[in-house]
Amino acid sequence: MEILIILLGIFIDRITKIWAVQNLAQFSQIVIIKDIFSFLYLENRGAAFGILQNRVSLLTIITIMVVSGMIFYMVKHGFKSSMVKISFSLIISGALGNLIDRLFYGYVVDFISVHFKDIYYFPIFNVADILVVVGTILLLFCLLKEEKYEN
Repeated sequence: MEILIILLGIFIDRITKIWAVQNLAQFSQIVIIKDIFSFLYLENRGAAFGILQNRVSLLTIITIMVVSGMIFYMVKHGFKSSMVKISFSLIISGALGNLIDRLFYGYVVDFISVHFKDIYYFPIFNVADILVVVGTILLLFCLLKEEKYEN
């Protein structure tokens, strides 16, 4: 099940990024909901929120180490909870999706823009970022739930 989730996550991320490169790079923006949600092509040469700009090698090494550690832990220890397995799989698929971009392009393709008029813009992101965030929130929920029952 974990391998299927990882492969499906990478596939969806790749398809959406290919679409973004082919359809958004030539346009300024595709508005979905005026003043709230749009697709806007961005080449992110850093990490989340634009930190570590132009540090592709460092980000690649960190990603490989984290993903390797997570896979090693999954194989060696396994998990009783299917939710923890799913959370790890989502995080790994998102990390690998962005790693593929860094290796092939030298940057990560971001294209989802959530904002409120011209007042507030959340940093532009992609499907891989969503996978990592959802996986992390799910993992945190599982850890907090487990801790609650242990006390």
